Amino acid sequence: MKTQKKVVVITGGAGGIGQACARAFKNDPLILTDYSQEKVDSAVSKLANEGFEVSGIACDITAPKDIEKLVNYVSEAGQLKALIHTAGVSGTVKDVKKVYTIDLVATNLLVDAFYNIATKNSVAILLASMMAHAVPPNEVYDQALTHPQEADSFNIVNKFVQDDSDTMYNFAKRGVLLLTQKNANKWGDKGARIVSVSPGVIETAMALKAAEEHPERMEKIKQATPLKRNGQPEDVANVIQFLASNAASFITGTDILVDGGVIHNIKKMG
Repeated sequence: MKTQKKVVVITGGAGGIGQACARAFKNDPLILTDYSQEKVDSAVSKLANEGFEVSGIACDITAPKDIEKLVNYVSEAGQLKALIHTAGVSGTVKDVKKVYTIDLVATNLLVDAFYNIATKNSVAILLASMMAHAVPPNEVYDQALTHPQEADSFNIVNKFVQDDSDTMYNFAKRGVLLLTQKNANKWGDKGARIVSVSPGVIETAMALKAAEEHPERMEKIKQATPLKRNGQPEDVANVIQFLASNAASFITGTDILVDGGVIHNIKKMG
């Protein structure tokens, strides 16, 4: 019997961190997905020209039917080695519902859908954010964040966020940490793992846009970073590559901060 290929799936595959992750997995068959087919095709052809084994499919990660299509596409390509979920939006979209839906509800949908095709040694790696660590635990909103698809969960969280999309981003990413913990036992029963990675300020198009909107704040964060620099997409991709490897086979249900140490100083600033 022919052994199935072990594929690495990257959401947000056309973005800065998604592209860096793709390059970190040069030796694996890749499936890229992003919102626009045009962006997917462009990212795929660029990597294919460099000798990568790569294909892609557009997917609206907020639409269960689209996710189903993606999961079927992955199943036909081989066995799931890793789901690397980098797709998301920042608070710059100025729409709290959009931030909550894309950054948290869609993450929940993807984790549930990919669980169905996870096998022994499969791993889901979810992108959270260092700002998730700035949100203190709270029984009321944590319950809602852990169950983002429940009818009243958005309204419960929004009461605390008060319609501020940057704050909603932080809360939604805290939700990603909670989903990681919540799913560890379920994935573990299959011999599979689930972890999250919390980047700090990484120089991607999304972060550079934030820097344009809040230049003083971004400079202040850089100066408060023990390593005195912003991160590069490769800094995150290298950690993700490690987490997907056998070297990390005993790491699950936890979060890895890749922030140059800055969140501890941000918390002190208040």
